[in-house]
Amino acid sequence: MDVDLHCHTTASDGTLAPRELLDRAVANGVELLSITDHDTVDAYAGLADVIPPQLELVPGIECSTSWQGVGIHVVGLYIAPEHPDIREAVTAQRIARRTRAGKIARRLARLGLPDLLPAAARLAGDGVIGRPHFARAMVEQDLVKDASTAFRKYLGNGKAGDVKDHWAPLDEVIGWIRGAGGIAVLAHPGHYQLTRSKRRRLVAAFKAAGGGAIEVISGRQDPALTAALARDSVDFELLASAGSDFHRPGQFGVELGAVASLPPI
Repeated sequence: MDVDLHCHTTASDGTLAPRELLDRAVANGVELLSITDHDTVDAYAGLADVIPPQLELVPGIECSTSWQGVGIHVVGLYIAPEHPDIREAVTAQRIARRTRAGKIARRLARLGLPDLLPAAARLAGDGVIGRPHFARAMVEQDLVKDASTAFRKYLGNGKAGDVKDHWAPLDEVIGWIRGAGGIAVLAHPGHYQLTRSKRRRLVAAFKAAGGGAIEVISGRQDPALTAALARDSVDFELLASAGSDFHRPGQFGVELGAVASLPPI
């Protein structure tokens, strides 16, 4: 079965509307899909009646949190989108994102950039504001040549626009997901630039807080990392998940449904 349990729409920082994403998933042969927008389940509104019969859609979300000063993402799979715990999560995270967006804009302004908050908010539309919207605003205003440069210079890990001090704690985020009947998945552990020992401490803390799975595969990644994460899933008795983390057509090295098979675990 072709599976993709991590992707995004215009409800957060993707560029395809939810129905467009479903069409692309079917065209790419995906059979099991989860839309996991950042801190919102808006993509699922009115979607139940248009799901193609050949596609099974798993309700999901990707929540932002932090652990020991490191920004972490937790995917929730098989959640009930209308559950009070998810509504609480969405409300709390939306407030956090607004506060964070203002702080990002102020930090960038101190570096001499113009106020990018209005442009980022416009690009986000009804969705939640994230760093990719600031990156697109920079490109739009000819401040950088592309989004990758924006992240490398201003928005990536450790840069001025990397603000992560407004998120709910890890155990609360996992509690929201579990309360809504979902499975908490540690998203793309290889993205956090942690040493092996610190990554395993993160996985241990995630497990202790009630986490149930780990993304062994996230988009295109080194086979050695895949093997290491597969070992983590075994050692910490976590289920293995896989997703593309697709955001937009033409995304370098990433395509919806282009997810390698999980290794033997």
